This record gives sequence, C-alpha cells and structure tokens, in this order.
Amino acid sequence: MKKDNNTDKITRKDAIKKMGKYAALTAVGTFVILNPLKAQDTSAPDAGGNPFN
Repeated sequence: MKKDNNTDKITRKDAIKKMGKYAALTAVGTFVILNPLKAQDTSAPDAGGNPFN
C-alpha cells in the first residue's frame, strides 16, 4: 500500500498565485527583449541592402 505524502501538495489558490507571478515575470521579460524602439535603435541604417555598394 502506498503512503500518501501531503507535504509536497499545494492548494489550487496557491498554484494560481504562483503561476500569476511567473506570467507577470514572463510578460515583463518579453516586453524588455522585444521592445520595438530599442530594436530599431540598434539596427543598422542600411539593413538588408546590397553589401557591395
């Protein structure tokens, strides 16, 4: 017979709180990485042009 170990289990409410924190962190990280203004500043002015000009 298996012994039921309840010490590792969390409630649904606690799980939702934890996932909300991860979702917020992911959203902030994605916004920082994919910020269009910063990406535009770092790109070359003639990106994609003819390299032999």
